[in-house]
Amino acid sequence: MQSELRETLVLEAFLPYRLSVLTNRVSSALSERYAGEFSMSAAEWRVMAALGCSDGLSAREVCIRTAMDKVQVSRAVAGLVESGRVVRRTDAEDGRVTRLTLSAEGRTVYEEIVPRAHNFEARLMSALTAEELEALDVILGKLSRAVLTL
Repeated sequence: MQSELRETLVLEAFLPYRLSVLTNRVSSALSERYAGEFSMSAAEWRVMAALGCSDGLSAREVCIRTAMDKVQVSRAVAGLVESGRVVRRTDAEDGRVTRLTLSAEGRTVYEEIVPRAHNFEARLMSALTAEELEALDVILGKLSRAVLTL
């Protein structure tokens, strides 16, 4: 009987796990600050942030920009439409496509949150030196490109 080499996975040292945990912690910390005040989930904020930068996206385009799956985006959009923060319109050129835009109320909420989000980011990044921030930017870019080739 051949002995099998069995490797163990140390989650705390496994980069995908570490990145996932960090992302979840940052997202939770950020959404906790807005959930009560603006009655919005993290997924809804991500959709609003995408539309705030590029109004008129389709749900598919929101999925691509936010790296969220179709179900997450669909639920977030439904909540935002129900709350009056996002408006759905059929694309004039392709009736099969629905375009999403921030309503006037959605734009107001977006404009209230953006400075706070920048402040949150600045406080988070203050844990790093200027050199570390530059290195982080380079590293994140490299990892983003590398994952596309896997």
